[in-house]
Amino acid sequence: MRSSRPPPRDEAGMGRENGMTPGVVIVSGTGTEIGKTVVTAAVAALARARGVGVAVVKPAQTGVGPDEPGDVGEVARLAGPVHGVELARYPEPLAPATAARRAGAPAVRPRDAADAVAKAAVEHGLVLVEGAGGLLVRFDDDGGTLADTAALLDAPVLLVAPAGLGTLNGVALTAEVLRARGVGLLGVVVGSWPGCPDLAARCNLTDLPAVAGAPLLGAVPEGAGGLSPAVFRRRAADWLAPELGGRWDAAAFTAAAG
Repeated sequence: MRSSRPPPRDEAGMGRENGMTPGVVIVSGTGTEIGKTVVTAAVAALARARGVGVAVVKPAQTGVGPDEPGDVGEVARLAGPVHGVELARYPEPLAPATAARRAGAPAVRPRDAADAVAKAAVEHGLVLVEGAGGLLVRFDDDGGTLADTAALLDAPVLLVAPAGLGTLNGVALTAEVLRARGVGLLGVVVGSWPGCPDLAARCNLTDLPAVAGAPLLGAVPEGAGGLSPAVFRRRAADWLAPELGGRWDAAAFTAAAG
């Protein structure tokens, strides 16, 4: 049975189970446009507030032009200075393998991403690796994915999920894939908690940990990415659990949501 005690904490303040790389967290999601970048920024902001050096690695940025700010830039805007690493950028908003093929550009391989993370981890207490879309979105035409990078690094995944109807299936499927590959699931964060949650969203607060086999570690309010950086950094601790450096309490939040 899983211990009821919290896992030990590494120097970056992240929960850590035996065998997982300290200081490296893979941020993935059950889909796209569900709040991964804002969650990454909140985790980074809390680590920086504790004096931890943070690196953010984006293996493949899609749908952004060469002179436009990408997800790494958005994390830095909200969280404050971080060391940003973007391995590849493709202009069309597609899966990385498809976007690379259509652009006639080299694809990112899981080993490329793992090597970049390992290099960043030498000088930074926390390295956050933000994927593109879901866990099994292809990096390359050989079928390499973010799950492969996580396995190479032996690093846990922080799963970002939507609040409403349908999220339980996506979380359950992702958790099953992680278990099959021997990759740890640190927990689940709701990436955009609505101001007026419906019945499904409220019930999901109870059901998400059960289907994930991992704790609910936060709920970031809808529109948090539109806050000023100063307000974002000040409020981030209210959105994330102590395992991620905050003070959010799942039981209290669930009870208050009804």
